Amino acid sequence: MSIFVNNIISEVDHLPEVLVYGQVTSVVGMMVEAGGVQGSFSIGDHCHILARGARRIACEVVGFRHGRALLMPFGPLDGVSLGCRVEIGATELTINPAEGWLGRVVNAFGEPIDGKGPLSLGRQTYPIHNSPPPAHKRQRVGGKVDLGVRAMNAFLTCCEGQRMGIFAGSGVGKSTLLSMMARHTSAEVSVIGLVGERGREAREFIEDDLGEEGLARSVVVVATSDEPPLVRRQAAYTTLAVAESFRDRGRAVLCLMDSVTRFAMAQREISLSVGEPPATKGYTPSVFAELPRLLERAGPGVEGSGSITGLFTVLVEGDDHNEPVSDAVRGILDGHVVLDRAIAERGRYPAINILRSVSRTMPDCNSEEENVLVARARRLMSTYEDMAELIRLGAYRRGTDTAVDEAIFYHDPLEEFLSQRKDDQTDLLSGYQRLAEILNIQSSDAEI
Repeated sequence: MSIFVNNIISEVDHLPEVLVYGQVTSVVGMMVEAGGVQGSFSIGDHCHILARGARRIACEVVGFRHGRALLMPFGPLDGVSLGCRVEIGATELTINPAEGWLGRVVNAFGEPIDGKGPLSLGRQTYPIHNSPPPAHKRQRVGGKVDLGVRAMNAFLTCCEGQRMGIFAGSGVGKSTLLSMMARHTSAEVSVIGLVGERGREAREFIEDDLGEEGLARSVVVVATSDEPPLVRRQAAYTTLAVAESFRDRGRAVLCLMDSVTRFAMAQREISLSVGEPPATKGYTPSVFAELPRLLERAGPGVEGSGSITGLFTVLVEGDDHNEPVSDAVRGILDGHVVLDRAIAERGRYPAINILRSVSRTMPDCNSEEENVLVARARRLMSTYEDMAELIRLGAYRRGTDTAVDEAIFYHDPLEEFLSQRKDDQTDLLSGYQRLAEILNIQSSDAEI
C-alpha cells in the first residue's frame, strides 16, 4: 500500500500550477505544428495532443517555424485533426528511480512493462536530459572491474568509471558479449538499455542471456525497433538517468547500452523531420552534438558518490570502422573493443580482435608483472598475424625465424584462452593466472 501512496504523492508534487492550451494548425508526416503557444514552449519540452475519442498523445517540442511549435509524437497520430487542443503540462520529463527498480524491466518513460505490478518511486527526481557532473569535481577512475570475460579482463582491463565502446558489424556477437558481462560482472548494479532492439530478442536477452541471477541486480530499459524515433532516443537518456540515481547512492554501476548507433539513427530521423540539413552520410550536425552529451553522463561521480562504468555497443555499417558514428564515438570514449567478422567466421567467440582493441586505462591499472605478461602475449599474437598468410599457405618453413616459431607454438593455446562459452565465467585473478600458465610453457619442449 505504501508504494501506491508514495506514487500518488509524487504525482501531486509534479502537477503544474496552471494549464496552458494551444491548437494543432498543421500535420505533415510525423510532424505536428501547434499555434497559440508563444512563450510557453522551449526545445525538449513535453505536451499532450487531445485527439478524438479522448486519446492523449504525448509529444516533444523539437523545433519552431513561423511562430509555431514543431511537435513530434511518441505514438501514432490516429484521431488528430486541425484544431485539436494541445495541452502544455509538466514540460520536463523526469523519473524517480528507487531500489525497488532492481529486477524490473521498464520502457523509455520509466513505466513497468514486465507485468510485475507498479514500481516504487524514489523521493529524488532525475530529469531525463541531465547534465554530466562538472569535470573538475569528478573523481578519477577507480580500481578494476571484473567483467567475467577472460579476453576483456586480461587484455582490455576496465576500471570503475571508464567508458568503453564495443564496435562490430551485425551478427558478430555484440549482444552476446554484453550479456556475458551483465551476468558475470562484479559491479553492484547493472543498468541495461536495449535501444532499438528487435522485439523478439528483448525477451530472449532478459530470460536466457541475463537470467534470474543477473536480472535481480539489474534494471532493464527497453525500446524496440518498431517504436517511434523519439521513444528510441529517450530510452538511451532514461538508461543514463537510472544509472545516475544509483551512482548518487554510492553504488558502483555498470551501464550497458545496445546500441549507440540506433540512438544516433533515431536522432537523425528527428533532425531530418525538422528540416536540419544532413552533413555526413545522412547524419545531421545535431547527432554529433548529442553523442557527447549522452556518453559523458557515464563515468566517475563527484566526491562521495559512486561511479558509472559504461560499455556501449556501436553497430558498424558495412564493417567500416571509420564510418561517422564509429569515428565520433571512438573519440569520446576511453577505449574500444573491436569484434572481427573474420574471427567469428572461424568459430572463436567472443570474436575480439585484441590487436585492434585498446583500453586507455592500461597499463596504469595493472601491476608490472601483469603488464609484462600482457605485452608478451600481444607480441606473440602480432608476430603470428604478420605471418598468418604465409603460415596458412605453407610457405613458411619452421626454423627460419625463432620469433615466428614461438608465435606458432603459442597460437593455439592463446586462441583457446580467448575463446569462452556464454555460461563460462573467469574472474580477474584466475584469468591472469591461466595466461601465465600458458606463457610459461617452454617452446623448446615442442617439436619445431
